[in-house]
Amino acid sequence: MSRMTDFVSGVSGGRRYIALGITVYLLLTILIGWWWSSEPDLVSVEDVVQRQAQVPLDEAPVGVATTASLVEIATVLLDKPGGYLTNDIFPPGVWLDNMPSWEFGVLVQLRDLSRVMRKDLSRSQSQSQEDVSLKIAEPQFHFDNNSWALPATESEYRGGIKAVRNYLERLADKSTPDAQFYARADNLSAWLSEVENRLGGLSRRLSESVGRPALNLGLAGDSNAQQSTQGVGYKESKTPWLEIDNVFYEARGTAWALIVILRAMEHDFEGVLRDKNALVSLRQIRLELEATQAQVWSPMILNGSGFGMLANHSLTMSSYMSRASASIIDLRNLIQQG
Repeated sequence: MSRMTDFVSGVSGGRRYIALGITVYLLLTILIGWWWSSEPDLVSVEDVVQRQAQVPLDEAPVGVATTASLVEIATVLLDKPGGYLTNDIFPPGVWLDNMPSWEFGVLVQLRDLSRVMRKDLSRSQSQSQEDVSLKIAEPQFHFDNNSWALPATESEYRGGIKAVRNYLERLADKSTPDAQFYARADNLSAWLSEVENRLGGLSRRLSESVGRPALNLGLAGDSNAQQSTQGVGYKESKTPWLEIDNVFYEARGTAWALIVILRAMEHDFEGVLRDKNALVSLRQIRLELEATQAQVWSPMILNGSGFGMLANHSLTMSSYMSRASASIIDLRNLIQQG
């Protein structure tokens, strides 16, 4: 009888240890997940240039600040707490979705800037030769963002960072003329056009958190215009409930990357912006985007109706994105016509 009692007692004790171990594991993963979900802080352009190019900002040749910002956001994407989480397959990374959405927003801006640098900013004209390093970097950053192995996404992106660093080193060395950066009005306008489209799309997706009617404007303004198939004249678009926070954090990541880049471009394109009397306009865009980085005090992204009792974080974010997009349109007009 005592043996049976000892056996039952041992089984019960083993279960308690297992339950305790599972509880401790879950608590640790929750704490680690909370730490990994913290968004990186914004940094000054002076710190970015000093860290990535190893030169003071006031001594850096034109283009160094913008190129250093590209390296900075790519490095933060991979080396922030928890590293790159989008392709994680183990807890707690596999349970997190807000930070991977943030990463995708950053990645889109990384890809757009690397493409514009390859085809515009580093070339004097359309028929000039591409920079050898940027030609390698751009496709590296366009690699599948969700590949876990063979090859891993991180290894491809680090290859892109290495190539951009090579361009940055040659650009920062005033005795090496084979790396160039052309801070011209048309090049700045080309990049702003990419940003304008991205912010416009994000603003629309954010505003669709409560559902909104939409008309087909694809052929507006041209009586002879055609489209491949007949479009729906009227429809109501609404972001699925489970995707609302993903769109919100994608917008946060987009804005974070753009702020870092805009601070750098304000320095590199200062002469062009002053000549067009457009420096204040660029700063206004940056201020609108900086407002999107305010602390989110709610434990979850709320989706109240537009004029309801509860907040709607997506609509608030959409407001800032729309204002920034409208300011970009004004800035491009100044650059092209000023």
